[in-house]
Amino acid sequence: MSSSQKIYALFKKDLLLEIRQQYTFYGILLYVACIVYVLFLSVNEPDAPTWNALFWVNMLFISINAVAKSFLQEGRGKMLYYYSIAGAREFIIAKLLYNIVLMLVMSLLSLLTFSFFLGAPFLDGIKFTGLTLLGGISMSLVFTLMAAIASRASQNAAIMVIMGFPVIIPQLLLLIRISKSAFGEVFKQGVVSQMVFLLIGLDVLVLALCMILFPFLWKD
Repeated sequence: MSSSQKIYALFKKDLLLEIRQQYTFYGILLYVACIVYVLFLSVNEPDAPTWNALFWVNMLFISINAVAKSFLQEGRGKMLYYYSIAGAREFIIAKLLYNIVLMLVMSLLSLLTFSFFLGAPFLDGIKFTGLTLLGGISMSLVFTLMAAIASRASQNAAIMVIMGFPVIIPQLLLLIRISKSAFGEVFKQGVVSQMVFLLIGLDVLVLALCMILFPFLWKD
């Protein structure tokens, strides 16, 4: 079996488990709905800067809840089985792809829920939707790496959060800053593009760290 086939098989396995169990997906969806409804009762229709900040903070906690289980649900017996049928990079790529797909879906659902309950104060919906998807990908990459490290430390999810926040905070602040352009804030020419490229560069760096560091965790 080729590497691409192994990656597809591992990705398909995670996807089928999610479709069959569904409790994680619906649990996160309920979490989003509850948080947004509480915000609706508290602030009704917030102004644009507040809406933007609340949205990205909500995205942060969605990514933690969605991605944490990707490694923490894998027992030692399962990991030994995966070790016998696939390589480290094939396994981590499959996990990254699955978490990216999951976060893309959750990002769109979160945006729809926010827009329904709290209004849609952004002026450029296409740009903000694109940034939402990019932000979902960025967060999934970071917390997949952190979950992989935490899985080697007695399955401790707290470690994932502790290690993840110093990495994710710069990305989160960058996403909030870039998103202001979709709300009508004027930037100097080329500034938004530079910030987007910086965010993509951070994603590439995290992806490279996954490829370099995970084989060492895989051998543990």
